Amino acid sequence: MEGLERHVRSWFASEKPAEIEHVISALSSGECTLLDIVKALGEYLTSEEDTLRTRGVQFLSLVIEGYPKEKLNRQAVHVLVTFYYTKLDDTETITPALKGLSHLVQSPALGSSDIPDLLNAMFTHVKMRVLVQSTRFFVFDTIDTLLKTHLDDLKAMGDQFVAGYAALASGEKDPRNLTVAFAIARVVLAEFDISKHVEDYFDITFCYFPITFRPPPNDPYGISADDLKSSLLPCLNATPAFGRLGVPLFLEKLTAGSPVTKRDTLRAMSLCLPVYGPSVARDLGPKIWSALKLEIFEPVDAATEKAALDTLQAFVRVLQSNPVAGDEGQPADMDDFVRTVCVDCLDAFGEPEKPQARAGMKILCSFLSIAQNLSSYAITQAAEKLVTIFHDPMEVSNRASVIVLLTDLLNSLAPPENLPTPDKPVVTASGSIPFSQDLLVSSKDAVLGLLTVGLNAPSTRVPSLHGLAALIRVPSAVTKDELGYIVLEVGEFVGKEPDDVEDATSDVLSLLSSIAVVAPQHLATHVLPPLFLALPDRPPPRDAHPQRTAYWNALGALSQLCTQPELFETFVIRLTTKLDLLCSPLPSASTNPPPADILNAEEMEPAAAYAHAILTALGNTLSAKVSKSRPDADVPKYINTLLPHLFRLCLEAAVAKDQRVFADMRLLRVVARIIRLVVEASPTASHNKFFSDLVSAYLDGQVKSITGGDFTFSSEEFNPMNAGTSTRQRNTVVLYTAAHVPMRRDVSLDTTKLSGRLVDLVTWCRSDSCTTSQREAASHMLASLVNKRADNIGDFLNHQLDDYWSNVVYNHTISASDRRNAVALWVSIARALLVRSHPSAMAFIDKLFILIDDGDEVGREAAHALGTLAIKDEVLAKRNHAILKVLYAQKYLDVVLPRILEAVQNVTGSRREAAYLVALASVLNAVPKALYLPQMTKLMPLLIRGLDLEDPALRVDIINILTNTVDAASDEKSSLSAYASTLVLVMLKNSMVADMPDPRVRSAALKYLALLPGVIRYDVLHPYKAQVLKELGKVLDDPRRAVRKEAVDARYKYAG
Repeated sequence: MEGLERHVRSWFASEKPAEIEHVISALSSGECTLLDIVKALGEYLTSEEDTLRTRGVQFLSLVIEGYPKEKLNRQAVHVLVTFYYTKLDDTETITPALKGLSHLVQSPALGSSDIPDLLNAMFTHVKMRVLVQSTRFFVFDTIDTLLKTHLDDLKAMGDQFVAGYAALASGEKDPRNLTVAFAIARVVLAEFDISKHVEDYFDITFCYFPITFRPPPNDPYGISADDLKSSLLPCLNATPAFGRLGVPLFLEKLTAGSPVTKRDTLRAMSLCLPVYGPSVARDLGPKIWSALKLEIFEPVDAATEKAALDTLQAFVRVLQSNPVAGDEGQPADMDDFVRTVCVDCLDAFGEPEKPQARAGMKILCSFLSIAQNLSSYAITQAAEKLVTIFHDPMEVSNRASVIVLLTDLLNSLAPPENLPTPDKPVVTASGSIPFSQDLLVSSKDAVLGLLTVGLNAPSTRVPSLHGLAALIRVPSAVTKDELGYIVLEVGEFVGKEPDDVEDATSDVLSLLSSIAVVAPQHLATHVLPPLFLALPDRPPPRDAHPQRTAYWNALGALSQLCTQPELFETFVIRLTTKLDLLCSPLPSASTNPPPADILNAEEMEPAAAYAHAILTALGNTLSAKVSKSRPDADVPKYINTLLPHLFRLCLEAAVAKDQRVFADMRLLRVVARIIRLVVEASPTASHNKFFSDLVSAYLDGQVKSITGGDFTFSSEEFNPMNAGTSTRQRNTVVLYTAAHVPMRRDVSLDTTKLSGRLVDLVTWCRSDSCTTSQREAASHMLASLVNKRADNIGDFLNHQLDDYWSNVVYNHTISASDRRNAVALWVSIARALLVRSHPSAMAFIDKLFILIDDGDEVGREAAHALGTLAIKDEVLAKRNHAILKVLYAQKYLDVVLPRILEAVQNVTGSRREAAYLVALASVLNAVPKALYLPQMTKLMPLLIRGLDLEDPALRVDIINILTNTVDAASDEKSSLSAYASTLVLVMLKNSMVADMPDPRVRSAALKYLALLPGVIRYDVLHPYKAQVLKELGKVLDDPRRAVRKEAVDARYKYAG
């Protein structure tokens, strides 16, 4: 007991939490009891001195707060509760007493008999308006706990509790307390009889609506306006008794509120109206409809309009849940006031060109999700009225608006995706057919006739096409025969000049493409034949512009329409036939006159252009089929049909002695695209045979294996990988590469010969006759094979690092151009290894640093290559099944950047310095700025040094780096402020045409100069204002308009 008294006195002297903890520990271990604590506090609890009395109660409350509630017995709880509520009439002890009660009511030993006395004392003595927030919180927390643990006891108090709590909660404003108060009110409204106190509870809930609370900056409590809204809304719709009081308040807020308030009000109405019931909704219906009609017919913004539509749906659902029919003869299952709403919307159609008409249509369309009888009435009446207006001679000028309204109607009936098959109705789980198509039964023919009539007039053609597109999306609304009729009507506009059909070509093709998904036979019968007839067998002459335009239009239409498997097969057959006709050889001098099917020299270029257009159309259609989320399943079969045909045309043209159309490199590139798309979509099983035949053709001379068995010339004549072969044969490597790039990683290849093949390919690139296009194709194939087969080509990698490096790349006795070409191939191999994080990658990169150290022309090429390594390309991509590791660019930068920084700091004033600055700029431009932004303090002086070098490309790269990082350098501690004077002067110098002839540099410098006032403090930049304005005045006379424009923008920033 003496120890307990010592701890009490010590706490009163110091208020150290440790003293409380010692007492709680002694209480928990049984060394003392609550009675002992009360005795030790006796003189303090009964002291006439307010401070001591308050602290005495506070000490006891702190002990109860820390003591396990389950250890309190019923007698102790009863005594303590009685003690605490007797302290509520003491203004000095009310706060610690309420705190103690808030913890004491959590005890399971709290008896039912204590609760009425406790709450009555609280209702009698607690005056909430004079208490601080923290004290009021104890009141709400106590009642909240009692509701959770002793709900039945509170219900037994009846009106005594209901009225008492309403008085306590009135006037609360603090959001921390309101979150608890709203939770309490929700339970009271749902569980208690509040019939005698409806207005009281309406006042303590609806007075907070709408929530306009804005949390202060850095609010430690984290209570947001949305938190309060989500807590209040369940109170507003907790009881139907609020209906006649709440709805008028909602309408008042809706009329006078801001857009945010309007949306909050509409959301609350959507939740409350179903609870308030049909009686309230019907009695206040005219006022509700009037307010909602205003928000929909004259919306302040799209979000508010959407919220008003949702509220109207909720309102109509409530009315339809207990419909009251109007006059005799009206259907009993449709509410009379809902019919009034529909009539008001239909009346708006009388002026179809006005926004109110579309708003009315939105309302009617929103009724689709409510009930079938309502939807049937609204949609049927709308369709009939629009058809009537369309055929009214006085409304001819409004026909386009009528069709737009009708299209909105049809779109509401159509599902968002997945067109159903005609004549196969969609069936619901219950076995019934969805009613959307039934709604159009009575008016479908009239609607279809209206839309087809609209096709005839230019002003209504595009709206009619949109309407037809919506109509065919309505499940089972259009039969196959009707689709054929639509195709027949719309097909007249296909293939015409855009000017002839008022720019409706894209809409026509879009509609027909949609029909092709479900009824391709109609397009095959009515649309495609005229388009194929528009493709001539022989190319039009150079000056026959109308004929060339005609086949361009026909090919464009065919490309878009023939994506479906049935149509695409016909498309391929017809176009490859045209290509065969274009492949006749150029006539020799001994042939006089030449045969009719042989192209003369003047026809060769038009023939190449025609073939290019055909192949491009094929490629575009294939791209559309392959680029789908689920590529079309028919594409893989063309690896065995279309590709052999194209290979035959190209390889025969390469071997032929005379000039052939398919010897043109431009055509080979388009064929390569087609090959890449087909191979990309094909499975591994198809790849194995295809690549076996491809390798046999290109490396073993068995050319017929890849041409489908047909080849006009001797197989031995085709040898493209021979160093001395013709340029035309070497050009076909583009096709060889196109097949390898999308090759799957699990394709079976002879790995024992792979290293040798790659060495031969590198040697092939060294030929004097190797062109840029051929070398680029070879580098792409190298990159693809090295990336996918790096584990199988150790001999090749070692050969490159040893023999090829010493004999070619680092051989100073050969020409610089040959070495630069070798560096390009070297970089392709290094990137292929780098992106898959192969251990050999750094060995190849290390060699580039050796080249940079030379500081010569090849060294600068290697410096640029360091940046190229980190750039993503189309070859090493996931769609081509390349192996790509995450964060490879970051790992690369972490290794390379420190080496560049160290090297550039040690080679000041030399050619090596210039090469390393090129490397630095190239690398930084190739990676995201987030990877190097933390090092900008080190990088800034180096980048500024680079701006003094003569290389315009380097200057552009550096200025772009500075521009990209300027937004992250806006504080005074940044390197920008330290280098402000230097940056301004350097950028001014680079913006003068006398000092910098390259307009790219001048434009970039001016853009950066204009950014500086926004990121550097005024006092730092102000000393240079006069000089900048003076120099920029000179730039206004720059010969390039783009540069002058940037100068004007920069001058405005500094002048302001």
